[in-house]
Amino acid sequence: MDSDPFDDPRLTAAGLFFEAHAGLTAKLAPTLEKAGLSSLDFGALTRLSRSPEGQLRMTDLAAQLLLSTSGVTRVVDRLQRGGLVRREASADDRRSTYAVLTPEGADRLREVLADHLEEIERWFTGLFTPEQLRDLVAGLRTLRDAVHPNAAKNTAPPPTAAE
Repeated sequence: MDSDPFDDPRLTAAGLFFEAHAGLTAKLAPTLEKAGLSSLDFGALTRLSRSPEGQLRMTDLAAQLLLSTSGVTRVVDRLQRGGLVRREASADDRRSTYAVLTPEGADRLREVLADHLEEIERWFTGLFTPEQLRDLVAGLRTLRDAVHPNAAKNTAPPPTAAE
């Protein structure tokens, strides 16, 4: 008797991961929305706030957010209209533009951060023992590094000659 091909632990693991991600995203969204931010906006502001001088090349921000160049342009346009970021031309490379966190953007991030962290604790990190959380973070880092290797480097790969 053959085993059920749909009763595969790989399907279960992937399915649980995707369900957990979707559920967590839904639980965290209302706090961000109250602050006038989408999860993508929050991700962009957070990455800028954690980068040297509060800035990233647009191409690096796109890579970290897993967006195309046109996708990151739309996000930065929206954040710029809200006064949360500004664009700056690179002094070293005329082809590069930086997204820069403004003081207003940092303030908006600070305003939502405490509530956001409380929700993360409630719906994610607080559900695990310290050992489970340590192991989960290690596993997620392994997964992230495999599927998105440039994220750990805080930079996108250098442009090719064709770019």
